[in-house]
Amino acid sequence: MPKKSLDPQTILFPLPAVMVSCQKRGEGEKPNIITLSWVGVVCSEPPMLGIGVRKNRFSWDLIAHSKGFVVNIPTGDLLRATDFCGMRSGKDVDKFAEAELTPVTCAETGAPLIKECPVNLECELKEMVELGSHTLFIGQIVATHIDSEYMDEKGRPDVDKMNLFCYCPAAHEYRAIGDVLAVYGKA
Repeated sequence: MPKKSLDPQTILFPLPAVMVSCQKRGEGEKPNIITLSWVGVVCSEPPMLGIGVRKNRFSWDLIAHSKGFVVNIPTGDLLRATDFCGMRSGKDVDKFAEAELTPVTCAETGAPLIKECPVNLECELKEMVELGSHTLFIGQIVATHIDSEYMDEKGRPDVDKMNLFCYCPAAHEYRAIGDVLAVYGKA
């Protein structure tokens, strides 16, 4: 059966579904959370992530001015909170309070991590690249936080314990991450 040609579109899938937390520096500034799937590793040495954020989003300004953010990896138990934080604006609602999440200020960047997420990647903003509809924020991972209950006996993250999920943009669906199919280099 022949392939059908479509207009160029962002149907790369699956994508991670993460909650990025951020906060302007200063007394009395409230923290915010934005749910993103336009996120990925962009460098190993030094460890760096890239996140794509639309300029009209409330979190764009917070990240641009504070120069820091935290990529929080949620479990399936946090799916409802993850979806909520992607559907509401921090201009209108305190997402931490409404989603019953706990902000914990990080020592390295001053941005809050989400206590309920098992993995938190604290990032210092290194570069902003204007791409069109989105700005690519490139952050160097300056601290990694992992709850000990999600570690295996060798001190590595135990993905099976995390009940992770991903986002499939073509269908606008969250999907469970399933079984191991092969080990890297041994497929």
